[in-house]
Amino acid sequence: MTRVLIVDDQALLRGSFRVLVETAPGLSVTGEASTGVEAVELAAAGLPDVVLMDVRMPEMDGIEATRLITAAQPEVRVLVLTTFDLDEYVYAALRAGASGFLLKDTPPAALLDAIRVVASGEALLAPSVTRRLVSEFARRPPGVPAPAGLGELTGREREVLMLIAQGLSNTELGEHLTLSRGTVKTHIGRLLAKLGARDRAQLVIAAYETGLVTPNTAAPGL
Repeated sequence: MTRVLIVDDQALLRGSFRVLVETAPGLSVTGEASTGVEAVELAAAGLPDVVLMDVRMPEMDGIEATRLITAAQPEVRVLVLTTFDLDEYVYAALRAGASGFLLKDTPPAALLDAIRVVASGEALLAPSVTRRLVSEFARRPPGVPAPAGLGELTGREREVLMLIAQGLSNTELGEHLTLSRGTVKTHIGRLLAKLGARDRAQLVIAAYETGLVTPNTAAPGL
């Protein structure tokens, strides 16, 4: 059973999310929070598998709450939900440790699927989110030191990393490189270990921040 903590400053939305989650097979609600401070406290006390996190809240916003939760409980996954489709929130949320980013008008079935994807240890990076990240990195100056493990990557691992940063799913990676799904997962697991990344979202950030991938080398259409 995947335990979900719902965080939003609007009681009506929290209630709607609770009903949606509790009626879905394999999911349960472990608590509700209306502020970032409450979210951090409840995450520590209840150890949910996934946190549905609002961005704009009183006392502490969702970005800071995400940073504190993922730092203290690395096993907890955060899925950020917001009405604000802005580059700054996408970048800040993923940089803080979020494993996914969705708008609140996402269809209910897609939201439930997103919870399951994030709970499984994968990151939810749709092409639209990747496009925003590309745009954000295009505005930011380079200069972030490369992780020590970057020099240890094999040619194939670098290729996989570059394709992940361009928004390809595991299925698309396998088709592009003519690899089985299991082999793709093995490469991703090695990338996570060598770069000290907690999930796919951090791999994307590492690829762009270190200059391995640049907005000019992103795949056409992203």
